[in-house]
Amino acid sequence: MKLSIARSELARGLARVQTIVEKRNSMPILANALLEAVKDGAGGWLKISATDLEVGIAGTHAADVASAGTTAVSARKLHEIVRELPDEPVALETAPNSYLELRCGRSRFVLAAAAGEEYPTLPGVVAERTVRIQAAVLSSMIDRTLYAASVDETRYNLNGVYLEVLEAEQKLRMVATDGHRLAYADRSIGDEISQISSGVIIPRKGLGELKRLVDEEDADEVELGFAGNSAIAVTPTVKLVMRLIEGEFPNYRQVLPKTAKHRITLPSDALAHVLRRVSLVAVEGGRGVRLQVTPGKVVISAKNPDLGEAVEELDLDYAGEPVSIGFNARYLIDCLGVFRAKEVEIGLIDELSPVQIRPTDDLDALAVVMPMRL
Repeated sequence: MKLSIARSELARGLARVQTIVEKRNSMPILANALLEAVKDGAGGWLKISATDLEVGIAGTHAADVASAGTTAVSARKLHEIVRELPDEPVALETAPNSYLELRCGRSRFVLAAAAGEEYPTLPGVVAERTVRIQAAVLSSMIDRTLYAASVDETRYNLNGVYLEVLEAEQKLRMVATDGHRLAYADRSIGDEISQISSGVIIPRKGLGELKRLVDEEDADEVELGFAGNSAIAVTPTVKLVMRLIEGEFPNYRQVLPKTAKHRITLPSDALAHVLRRVSLVAVEGGRGVRLQVTPGKVVISAKNPDLGEAVEELDLDYAGEPVSIGFNARYLIDCLGVFRAKEVEIGLIDELSPVQIRPTDDLDALAVVMPMRL
């Protein structure tokens, strides 16, 4: 393998695989990135891939390829080196003794590498049916659901986001829950919605990689499809493959609260600041705070037998019956952060029923937080 490539392109490709490469030592080669040089006429391209056997990504980058070939080299170390190089073309060449030589300007590095044939190949998955989704739409759906997915590995079927098609509304829905909170987001994606699979669970890590992909500067739209137990996301230069979670997602509709009896609207930023301040004295772990709604104001408070108490008020345009409820402040702060709305509407039923939160500028997004006994 022998080629020359722009430093910015090489750095971009290596940065993309950093969160995928396996840092544990179960399979040392998974800490590497696979570099594949492909010659095409007078030019060619460099394909940079990585996988942890659950999620895999491959991106292609224009390069001047003198000779084709493959090698697997430490993804982290090569990225650190390339990031510090001057903005000049980078020359890469493999040596017969499985080393990779890198030259840029007056810099020269020789890195230990492995034969490309030893690196696990990405699944050759091809989806029969795909749908094109605007990158910004997919990004907002992931934003408003992924934070609520469980990180408890014993609840494997909750370690991802559930994707389903709402045929009657012609919308795509993403749902996530960890048993203490739930979030969903609906979006219309056009007439192609019937082409996408429904009722699949995409893992947290895979969805995080998809979020990074759709947030890239030149990302316009993504082609999303499913085949077997894998999900595939494709852009003109990148392919992302994710192994789906095999399990049954709980019937989340059963836990969606009924119509709220009391509805209040509050400024997001002011509410988030109050919750952060008050929760500073809350009992560690539970972060329990109490929200008391009365005509004209809402009182947010927390008590801790070891520290004391905190109380703060916000003015409120409300003339209904008083209502009080306790909940984990962190859960509400999390959803306020992802909504990024000027105001949120909070729906309350009673002290034993879940709290409903939705941004006033997006009625197709909802967060639900279970109550706490305080």
